Amino acid sequence: MTSIVTYQGDLRCESTHLKSGDSFTTDAPLDNHGKGEAFSPTDTVATALASCMLTVMAIKAEELGVNLLGSAAKVTKFMSSSPRRIAQIDVELEMKGTCDQRTQLILERVANTCPVLNSLHPELIKNIIFNWG
Repeated sequence: MTSIVTYQGDLRCESTHLKSGDSFTTDAPLDNHGKGEAFSPTDTVATALASCMLTVMAIKAEELGVNLLGSAAKVTKFMSSSPRRIAQIDVELEMKGTCDQRTQLILERVANTCPVLNSLHPELIKNIIFNWG
């Protein structure tokens, strides 16, 4: 098993990672009967995309001798109503670290093959922007 998700009441769940014991809470969003006081389950999906992209880029960057420390992603999620699902995720990556254009291209290609991106439905619109500072 990977995790245990426990319903806490009031449309909240606590998810616990079994190997580490780390946990986080999700809450239903304001537009779907919730209080919006924590990540919604769909927020975690959109956020997981950016986290996965940064992680696989960092793995490759280490191999290439590039330090991406301080890189960050701005994530915006858009929902559709019929059916209710994530319709679009925008990820704007603010990349730190010094590297040439060839290395940037390699890292961008790696990001675009991350497992989360490959797991999302093909109809979901994914707008990915890389800003190299």
